[in-house]
Amino acid sequence: MLNEVKISISEIIFDLKSIETRREKLIRGTRDVVMLCSKSIQALHSNELPDAKLKISEARKMLDKFRDEAKQDLQRYLAVAEQELVEAYGLMSILEHSEMPRPTELNVSGPSYITGLLDSIGEIKRLVYDMLREGKSAEAVRSFSLMQELYSLIYPLSVYDNLIPGLRRKIDVSRILIEDVRSVITEEARRDTMIKSIDDLQSKLASFSSKPL
Repeated sequence: MLNEVKISISEIIFDLKSIETRREKLIRGTRDVVMLCSKSIQALHSNELPDAKLKISEARKMLDKFRDEAKQDLQRYLAVAEQELVEAYGLMSILEHSEMPRPTELNVSGPSYITGLLDSIGEIKRLVYDMLREGKSAEAVRSFSLMQELYSLIYPLSVYDNLIPGLRRKIDVSRILIEDVRSVITEEARRDTMIKSIDDLQSKLASFSSKPL
C-alpha cells in the first residue's frame, strides 16, 4: 500500500541531497569570489590597477562557473558575490573615468546590481578622503558629485524594498555617507578659501611695505 510512497520519498531524498551538495559548493565558492573582489578593491585604493583588474577578472570567471550549480533554485546564494563584483567594478569605473558596465555585461541580477552600486558609495567615500589627503581637491569634488548622482539615480527604487531585501537600509546608509563627505568637502573648501584670502592679504602687505615712503 505504501510502496509508491517509499519510492517517492527515496526520489525526494536523492533530489534534496543533490541540492544540498550544490548549496555547499556555492557557499564555499562564492566566499572565494567575495575574497577576490575585496582584494581587488584594496588594490584599487593602493593604485595597483593591473593587479586589481586581474583579481576582478578572476572573480568574474569563478562566479560564472557557479551559475551552473545555482540553476534556478539556488540563485539567492549568488547574490552577495554578485554585489561584491558590482562594487569592485563601480570603484574601478570611477578611477578609470569609464562607464560602469550594465548588469547584462557583468551577468548579474538586477537586485544585485542595484545593491552593489549602493555598496560602492562607501568605497567612493574612502576614495574621496584619500584624494583630499593627497591635495587632489578637484578630483575629490568630481568623485563626490558621482556619489550624489549615483544616489539620486537609485533613491527612487526605494519603493521596491519589499522586492530587493535590504535595499532601504543600504539607501539610508548611503545617504549618511554622502552627508559625511559633503561636510568634509565643505570644510575643505572653506579652509582653501581662507588660506587664499590670507595669501592675498600677505601679498598686498608685502607690496605695500616695499613701496618707498
